[in-house]
Formats: sequence, C-alpha cells, structure tokens
Amino acid sequence: MIKINDKLWAKAEVFNPTGSIKDRPASYIINDAEKNGTLLPGGTICEATSGNMGVSFAWLAAERGYRCVIIMPSNMSMERKKTLELYGAELIEVDPGDFDGAIALRDEMCEINGWFNCNQFGNPINIESHKEGTAKEIIKRFHGLNDGNGYVECLVTGTGTGGTLMGCGPQLKTVWPGMKVVAVEPDESPVMSGGEPGLHGIQGIGDGSKFLVEMKEVSEVLRIKTEDAKSRARQLAKEHGIFVGISAGANILAAEKWIEDNNPTGIVVTFLCDRGDRYFSCI
Repeated sequence: MIKINDKLWAKAEVFNPTGSIKDRPASYIINDAEKNGTLLPGGTICEATSGNMGVSFAWLAAERGYRCVIIMPSNMSMERKKTLELYGAELIEVDPGDFDGAIALRDEMCEINGWFNCNQFGNPINIESHKEGTAKEIIKRFHGLNDGNGYVECLVTGTGTGGTLMGCGPQLKTVWPGMKVVAVEPDESPVMSGGEPGLHGIQGIGDGSKFLVEMKEVSEVLRIKTEDAKSRARQLAKEHGIFVGISAGANILAAEKWIEDNNPTGIVVTFLCDRGDRYFSCI
C-alpha cells in the first residue's frame, strides 16, 4: 500500500510476476482448471483480452507448458502485443475496440478446437481471487489500526471484467459496513452510466459491458477522460516517482475527485493496476 496523501492510499499491484493485478485471477482460473481436470497437460488456453489478462495467461502457459492463444482488439498498446509474443503466445487481432467480437471469436475457437476457455468476463473464479487475496490484504493492512488510518470509507476502482470491484467491495464491507464503492469508467465509453460503449484509451477498463459487475454493489460511477488519465499517470511518475499505467492514472484521479467532493473522515483505497512501461507507445 502506497500513501498518496493523508486521505488516499493505493494498492501497488505492479510487483506481481508480470507487473499487473491480472496475475491474481489468471492464476486462480488456471489453478482451478488444473484441479478440476478441465485443463489437461499440454492443452491450449484461449482468452479475449485488452492485454494484461492475456499477458498473465501467456506467462502461466509458458511456465506450465500450455499453448496459449490470445484474441485482442488491434488498438491495444504495442508493448502488450510484444510482451505476449515474448511469452510465446499466439496473438489474433480483431477490429479496434471490438471486445464483443473478440469474445465471440474466443468462444467459437474454443468450441471448435476443444481448447480451455478462460472466460475472464464471466468466470466467478475471477471474483474469488480478489475476495481471497486482494481484499484480505487490504483488510490486514488497515483493520484495527490506531494511527488514524484504520477506517476505509471508500473503495475506488476502474472496471474491466468487474472482478476486482466484486471481489473486494462486498468483502471490505464486512469489515467497514458503511464503505462506499465507486466504479471508474472511461468518459468515452460510459456503459455503467447508461451510455453506449465507445473507443477510448484507458486500456484495461471500460471494455464495453458491465460483465461481472452487479450495480447494486456500486455507490457511484465516476467518468474519467482518456487524456486526463494519461496526464495523471505522467504526473504520478514525475511528482511521486510512481511509474504506472493509464488505468492507474484514472483510478487516482477519480479517487482525488471523490475526496474533494465528499471530504471523508476515513481513507480512500484504490489500485495501481500495472506498470507504466506497458504504455510507452501511447502515453
């Protein structure tokens, strides 16, 4: 946990093996598939992704001897694509922003070829990974402290699959029942706000649908413009020495806006989702 200011703390997921929070659900999904026999030695895993989850699955495939096929919209960063290739994954690109098309192609290829469908956008194991890991780590850090930082008043998180929000929000509320959950989405693709999906540059969130998110768990939705998220990410590097990605910039900016509007007495927790070196070509 990194203290940004007196009210804001950010959970730094950049220290996971591939540098993003997606290593958590990817590991849980593959471990579960191996345990229940739906993924056999030498098999093929397949996923549709905006990038980070694909990288996580490619890493696990390389580590454990699986073939990995990743389907990704073509407007994702070059660094993501190169990283996938270096892990040995096969990359299939679809039209820019076409996550529905990527998901449909994944389902079709898995059905035809008998591959393991990771199904990150609909797999409850995604939620379980954050409930059992991410959320418990936040609780361990802040529960019962006597230094004035023990009360978590709000959780702010961008949503791609919705796994982080749904895994952490309800679990944290068991300790802090009055806690607010703020979902962050791109202003250019305001699906949770009731708008239509659209092209944006905050890779990793706003993938065109609510997916795993149950809106009853969301207190508020904040919309962040792509350029503002990029600017905040650059500021984090220059002013705090924290080099993270665009979605982390969106999370921090949304959390700061919420703090400004609500003047909380407790603290706000958000996430630094991945490293910034995955975005040189677009930030």
